[in-house]
Amino acid sequence: MPIAAILNDAQHRMAKAVEHLQHQLARVRTGRASVAMLDGVRVNYYGTPTPLQQVGSISIPEPRLIVIQPWERAMLGEIEKAIKASDLGLNPTNDGAVIRIPIPPLTEERRKEIVKSCWKMAEEAKVAIRQVRRDAIEHLKKAEKDEGFSEDERRRAEEEVQRLTDRFIKEVDQVAAKKEDEIMNQ
Repeated sequence: MPIAAILNDAQHRMAKAVEHLQHQLARVRTGRASVAMLDGVRVNYYGTPTPLQQVGSISIPEPRLIVIQPWERAMLGEIEKAIKASDLGLNPTNDGAVIRIPIPPLTEERRKEIVKSCWKMAEEAKVAIRQVRRDAIEHLKKAEKDEGFSEDERRRAEEEVQRLTDRFIKEVDQVAAKKEDEIMNQ
């Protein structure tokens, strides 16, 4: 495998780790309404677990309120049940036409717990990035033997892998710090 292919693969996989972290953090409750909070909620739609977004429209008319307008009125109870069963700690109200979900303000203690869990997710992303670095370096060593390029070329490629690793770890820190700021200053 040529050096460029190994570097491109490593960069792609590291970017995926950062992207995964961003998706995880988008679901974290910050005391502010967000459609992404409901991403993991599945509604029993005639016996099939279906994403909430596929059974109704979700809107955010106010910063601390989510409104769900189901496509079928018969789904109101199922949507309400699915939200209560999720681990989001939300309390939906059903008025017979729409479901309103007020987002309660977070306590200082709860904010700190959420920040701690966000940094744990960030650390998992860093571990994944370091794993990609290790894999890339192993591929470079194997390719040096198999394809016969020089030790200097391999070393330069390893330095490039380390630069990629440093860049993506810094990006993970920035993403997590931004989320921490969002949580603590709402």
